Order: sequence, then C-alpha cells, then structure tokens
Amino acid sequence: MELFHLYTLFVILTASFLCLLRTFVFTGGRRNLPPGPYPLPLIGNLLDLGSHPHRSLARLAARHGPLMALRLGAVTTVVASSADAARDVLQRHDAALSARSVPDVTRACAYDEHSMGWLPPESPRWRAMRKVCSAELFAPRRLDAHQSLRRDKVERLVSHVARLAREGAPVDVGRVAFTTMLNLLSCTIFSTDLADLGDRGASGVFKAVIEEFTVAVAVPNASDLFPVLAPLDLQRLRTRLEKVFKRLHAIFDEQIEQRLQERAAGEDPKNDFLDSLLDYRGAEDGRGFNEYPQLILRIFLQDLFSAGSDTSATTIEWMMAELLQNLSSMVKAKDELKQVIGSKQEIEESDISQLKYLQAIVKETFRLHPPAPLLLPRQAEAATEIRGYTVPRGARVLVNVWAIGQDPELWSEPEKFMPERFLEKEMDFRGKNFELLPFGSGRRICPGMPLADRMVHLILANLLHRFEWGLPADIEMTGVDMSEKVWGILGLATPLQAIAKPI
Repeated sequence: MELFHLYTLFVILTASFLCLLRTFVFTGGRRNLPPGPYPLPLIGNLLDLGSHPHRSLARLAARHGPLMALRLGAVTTVVASSADAARDVLQRHDAALSARSVPDVTRACAYDEHSMGWLPPESPRWRAMRKVCSAELFAPRRLDAHQSLRRDKVERLVSHVARLAREGAPVDVGRVAFTTMLNLLSCTIFSTDLADLGDRGASGVFKAVIEEFTVAVAVPNASDLFPVLAPLDLQRLRTRLEKVFKRLHAIFDEQIEQRLQERAAGEDPKNDFLDSLLDYRGAEDGRGFNEYPQLILRIFLQDLFSAGSDTSATTIEWMMAELLQNLSSMVKAKDELKQVIGSKQEIEESDISQLKYLQAIVKETFRLHPPAPLLLPRQAEAATEIRGYTVPRGARVLVNVWAIGQDPELWSEPEKFMPERFLEKEMDFRGKNFELLPFGSGRRICPGMPLADRMVHLILANLLHRFEWGLPADIEMTGVDMSEKVWGILGLATPLQAIAKPI
C-alpha cells in the first residue's frame, strides 16, 4: 500500500512538473490570456474556488474583469461573467467554442461517447438526437398534443397536496415537484408512471440516483485537473458513476424490453416517445441510431430524465421558498390569479400568457437561482480571440450565469427578490437575452426548455391558486434556510417544508 501511495505521489509531481513546463516554457506563461489571479505552483488557482465556485468566480471577476483566465490544476480555464462576455462565447464564437470539456467521470459506461450533452455538435449522432428531440418530444405540436397529460399530472399533485393539508402534514415541495416531473416524463416516454406521490421510496430512490449523477459530474476531480492521472481514477468517481448508471439502465432496460415484447406480440403501439425512438433507431438513413442501439437508447433516456426532472423541481422549490420569504410578492401573485382566473379551479396553459406577475416570479427565480450556475463547460477547439485576448486551444470555457444575474450594472439591488423588475422590461430566458440564461444559448441551448417553461409556470400557478401557504411553526421563527447546495444542480441545502391550506 505504501508503494502505491509513493507511486501516486510520484505521478502527481511528475505531471505537475510537465504542466508547469508546458505553461511557462512552451506557452510563455500567461501570454495574451485574459487577466486573472496569479496561479500557485502545481495547483494553480484551485484554492480560489472555495465551496461555492459560482460565487467565488463572481468575486474574482469583479477584480479581474468579465473575461478572466485561471489555471485549475493543469487546465487553463476561461470564465465569462457578464452579459456581453457571454454573448461573445455563446453567440459570436459559438462555432469555435461549442465543443464540450468532457469530465473524465462521464467516460463511465461510454457515456461521453453517446450522450447528447457531451458529444461534439458535428457528430451525426448528436445531430440525430437533437433532431428527434425537436421533432418528436419538444416540438410545439407535440407539446400541444400532450397538454391533457400535463394537466393530469398537475391535478394529481394538487390532490396530493390537498390530502396533506387535510392531515396537517407539511409538504416536501422539492420532492413532490420532482415526482410530478418524473412521472410527466415517464408517461410521455413510456406511457407509465415510475413513482407515486404518496410513496417516498420510489421517487426518493430515483431522485437520489439523479443527484448522485449530477454531483459526480460536477465535483472537482483530479483526473480533470491533471489529465495525465485520469487512468488511475484516484477518487474512484468513474467507478462510483458506473454503479449509478447501472441502476438507471436497469429501469430503462425493463421498459424497453417490455415494449419490444409487446411489439413482437403484435399489440397496438402506444405512440409515445419510446415508440418514436424504437422506430427512429431502426431507420437505415444514417441518422446515427443504428450502432449500439441498446446503449444509445439507455444513454438518451438517461439524458432526458437527468436533465428534465431535477432542474425543474429545484426551480419550483426555489420559487416557493422565495415567496414564503417575500409574502408581499405571494399576495400580488394570488391577487393576479383571482383577477385572471376568478373562481375557476383548474388553470389552463392558455391562461399563463395573461399572468404577467407570475411570469416575472419565474424569471426572477431563474436570475437568482439558475439551476446550472456555470452551465456545462465548453472547450476551445482552436485558439480563439475574444475581446483582444487569446483563448488557447483546449482551454475549458465557463459562463457564470449566476454572476450575470448578480451584476449591479444590469440589476438594481441584485441580491433582492423583486419580480417587479421584469414588469418594466421585455426579456425572456430563451437564449436571446444574455442577461438571463438559465438554459444557455446557441447550438448548445437546453432542448428541454419548452417543456420546462410550460410545467414550471403551470405548477406554480396551481399551487398558489388552490392553496394558502405558510411555514411550520419551528421554521417560521427562523425563516427559510436559503443556503445553497452546490456541486451539481444549484438547490436548497435544506429541503423546503411548507404548510398548505385549501382555499
């Protein structure tokens, strides 16, 4: 064991020396890089990140500028922290910076080779996946066709909350929102629920798996900081993620196998997304689904569930937390609902366009609490000049959308929750306004944004219209714990518990 530790230390020191040699001899130190903090030997600027990287990087950007360079271990990292810098990265130089900086952990089960999130945009498989999502899952006509399904899932959520209200039990807002989103996706894809709102076990297990996945991808990894160490998997993150993948794949394999058996028996098609995928992968037209079909299906489904369930649920939890901390905003939202909806119980998606203050609440929550505060990392495929500085080939590129949301030049009193600010300006979060980018922008924008947009508004509107909300007595005395959980989706560190009373 001692020999193993000595060998590991030798490898780390050798790798660090080579990286320093490359940085200071072959590239001339910080030649024409954007400004940034001076890196320490071996570790670079790792100590500057702290426990909340999006906040630490925002503070550094306030000193060094909106386009900033750091060295994290052996990797040059460029961070865009203003709306204009984000526009440079995501629009003006989108083609040169649209490749992914692929974390080593995603190489578990060949995930990086088949995932829509990590494949390069020139890949035929990436284009095929984006195309099938756009045409068969998130296209307006498909979303319109599934409107009754979304209404049913929201009504089940309302019924569950009403039962808890009758019992005087608190509502675990994040969990019920997650289960609702999970079942919406599973019914859209498999025509069946994967969890029950009243059963903490099933949804809890799935939520734990999704969270394990997002944390493993985001946690600092020696294999990414010092790529020469990647084969050793020193933190065993790749091994850990393989176990997570196998749990998810077992769930998906069961659904796929059952559908294949139904097809073989001549049963009528369900015409859901799984049927579309099975037909799509079988077409001999070069669209990228024919090679490794079972593995590609697993990973494609994994992308959809991991990106589509936890992010929307986290946003709903943050919205309710902010409203419970800012009761005047909740009163304004409920007054608007009374004025627009009246005594009608069910809220239709067509009603949302008239709920301007509710829309402002959603935008303000995305500004303060973007689900992915640094977006997914990009990588420069070639040396690229931005604002007179050089982003070197192979550099990792981050966009700090949290810092943009806190920019005092864009937002007055940026730390405060004030939905009213969005009543005064025309702005949305669909990738055109670089002041507000929770879903990213450019060719890498989140494909699930149209579904998240509809569901987040619909769930919030129904929860506010059908219930009065308060806090349990023990929490009311101290207020909601608004501290953040990082390394993964930016969520509440303490799950929100709230008391509902039917109106």
